[in-house]
Amino acid sequence: MSNNELEMPTKEEKKDLPGNITLPSNANDINALISESKGEFKYSVEDFFRKPEKSRYQLSPDGTHFSYMGPYERRQNIFIQKIGEEKAVRITNETDRDISGYFWANDNRLVYIKDSGGDENFLLYAVDKNGANAKDLTPFKGVRINVIDQLKDIDEEIIIGMNKRNPQLFEPYRLNIETGETTRLADNTNPLEPMDGWLFDHAGKLRAASKIVGGTNSTLMYRATETEDFKDVITTDFRVVIQPLFFDFDNGNIVYVFSNLDRDKTVITKFDMESGKEVGEPIFSHPEVDVENLFYSKKRKVLTAVFYNTSKNHYHFLDDQRKALQERLEKELGDYEVVPTGSNKAEDKYMIRTYSDRSLGAYYFYDTNTDKLKKICDVSPWIDEEDMAHMKPISYKSRDGLTINGYLTLPKGTNQKNLPVVINPHGGPWARDSWGFNPEIQLLASRGYAILKMNFRGSTGFGRDFWEKSFGQWGKTMQDDITDGVQWLLDQNIADPKRVAIYGGSYGGYATLAGLTFTPNLYACGIDYVGVSNLFTFMKTIPPYWEPYLKMMYTMVGNPDVDKEAMAAASPALHVDKIKAPLFVIQGANDPRVNIDESDQIVESLRSRNIDVPYMVKYDEGHGFHNEENQFEVYKAMIGFLSKHLKPDLKG
Repeated sequence: MSNNELEMPTKEEKKDLPGNITLPSNANDINALISESKGEFKYSVEDFFRKPEKSRYQLSPDGTHFSYMGPYERRQNIFIQKIGEEKAVRITNETDRDISGYFWANDNRLVYIKDSGGDENFLLYAVDKNGANAKDLTPFKGVRINVIDQLKDIDEEIIIGMNKRNPQLFEPYRLNIETGETTRLADNTNPLEPMDGWLFDHAGKLRAASKIVGGTNSTLMYRATETEDFKDVITTDFRVVIQPLFFDFDNGNIVYVFSNLDRDKTVITKFDMESGKEVGEPIFSHPEVDVENLFYSKKRKVLTAVFYNTSKNHYHFLDDQRKALQERLEKELGDYEVVPTGSNKAEDKYMIRTYSDRSLGAYYFYDTNTDKLKKICDVSPWIDEEDMAHMKPISYKSRDGLTINGYLTLPKGTNQKNLPVVINPHGGPWARDSWGFNPEIQLLASRGYAILKMNFRGSTGFGRDFWEKSFGQWGKTMQDDITDGVQWLLDQNIADPKRVAIYGGSYGGYATLAGLTFTPNLYACGIDYVGVSNLFTFMKTIPPYWEPYLKMMYTMVGNPDVDKEAMAAASPALHVDKIKAPLFVIQGANDPRVNIDESDQIVESLRSRNIDVPYMVKYDEGHGFHNEENQFEVYKAMIGFLSKHLKPDLKG
């Protein structure tokens, strides 16, 4: 389970839902909120949330074609364009749900992934670059697929994980992208020691794996060849990270890993799979944050760069050629963050993406043979970045002395004091907020609100100790960090104390409910978007593929058998009598992570006290709304709700 698993990514008809109550939306309240949001503004809600005409560009492996995502019947589909030609051809026809992701499997064939109605049971499909030979590669109901290895040197095969035989356990399969034929590569049948990770070498051979032992320990396993059995290499508590990234280029027994073994911050280092020990000094470490990624040249077989994130994104270069490429690009595009997003196999042609906190930026094509950098398109040309607000990195101290890093966005054209404020804690909670363009933030700023986002304790990227300080602290010190952010705004005279709202999704939705419940005089209103309300019912309704991690969650959140009183004290649904401020609740009916019952409980309890809670349910959505028309509706209702209760000063 990744650290941000809680926060990860049918027909419009009501169906039997997994919740116990299944409350309907109250359409009259929602329509009233949408009416409240209307006003004379330069940019509409649609401007911020409409899907780009062209985005997520990729290069074909042979460097002859672009691919990109674009709308068809309001859903994101794949288009192909030959480099040097203007005309593009749409090769997919999805109309019920956006394609979630895609990649070139070889020079001719592309693979894409899509779920149904937000259920997150992602399935795989393939199609030729001319739109022919479309095939559903995994036509399995109720099965979730993940891509383990694209096998870029093997044209007709990829490696996938499937929970086909047991919904709790994934197994690796070799998948033929032409025929759909699958070959299982390992058994994962022991629920007491479930395997949860697989690593293939550069030749596509399964050589390393990991398993969960005792519910809270992780064992790294290795074999020299596929004919051998796996042997245990090292066992650590789940708090210790030794995450293999890829084998060294000779396919021997050395792998590159993320590691926080015997240290607080995660570093990049080599690891000997035979001895179970790190090799030499770390390749890169940072004193303040965890290292987040390691890049390499597949063609030249050299490490190229390390990625890490402080208040902004950074590269540490390990290769002069990669450094020179970045310097060349930034010389021409340096007013923006510049990211090479992919290349052809020859590594002489690159897709480049720019962005900033005020712009979704543009795509460029760079050919090293001619040293020509050509702009392909702006992502959102209808937005003038000069009209957008800056996202400023800030920090403040928690009441117990921790440094809490975050981002403050102030609306343009105001005195920037005594403002209506939206506190916006992130989901996860084991994730983090980062600097960049955020349409929610820009929409709120355009309507006159200041927005504070903070990386409260438990946020990832700031070391093991900062993460562990969140264990058992839902609604407690984690919430204090958010409350202390409000106090910091008040001390700076930025926030009007009578006009502070809290809004968040997933764990951020929980934090919203906790804020209204446990600090009832602090907030003027709150918006809960697919948030947890009851820690007991949340634990009982997790997706089956989270079951192997349940004991870890007991450590991080609470064990219902051991920590009953603490979990009850931290469950807003059990203390709704404390809620005074108006609340707007939003839920996707098919949400596999935060069951609709979490929202139903809060709404039913408040309605039983004759409190009318605006409640928006979408029956074709899951953990957050993805369909464009639903995004338009929910953000219009949000703006109307905030306008009603915060009465912002800015109009226009």
